[in-house]
Amino acid sequence: MSATWAVHDDLLDVLVVCTGNVCRSPLVERMLQTGFDAVVPGVIRVHSAGTQALVGSPTTPEIVGLAERMRIDMGDFRAQQLQMAQVQDADLVLALDRGHRATVVELVPQALRKTFTLRELARILPQVPVERGAWPQERWRSAVVWAARRRRAVAGEPDADDVVDPYRRPDSVLWEMAGQLVPAADTLVQWERRAAG
Repeated sequence: MSATWAVHDDLLDVLVVCTGNVCRSPLVERMLQTGFDAVVPGVIRVHSAGTQALVGSPTTPEIVGLAERMRIDMGDFRAQQLQMAQVQDADLVLALDRGHRATVVELVPQALRKTFTLRELARILPQVPVERGAWPQERWRSAVVWAARRRRAVAGEPDADDVVDPYRRPDSVLWEMAGQLVPAADTLVQWERRAAG
């Protein structure tokens, strides 16, 4: 696969979507932003929204505590409702479960090709050829196209695409969420690290 995109001086826009935008998606947002900034600073913008957002709310105390263990700052985060324009403007949409992915595509049908669950993309991405000579924006835009074409070929069990929702649930669910979400987000950062290295 060769890089055919024009040189872009704009940011790659990554949108992360969950339900309330106070647990899963803000954590993924900050994890990815921190990770990408360490590898290719100022190139990738990660933000998040909720399909039924608790608009204006901060992340839950449980998520704040988990983020602190990971040395990630959730301090100024406030939840926002998913908007059509966010989906249209995004280069990549990462849903936290299949229901969120469906909602995104219902909102903007043309977004199907760039919308994945986080765990789905993490499963596909290691098979995507790395374009080391490309700008990060070009590399990711090409990777999204490649991953969309390979989606069916590397499909897993449907449940394996979802990250469990820990909102108002026992700590055991929080840790289950972390076990699903953290490795998947790390896979995306490590793919870029290998490409940029």
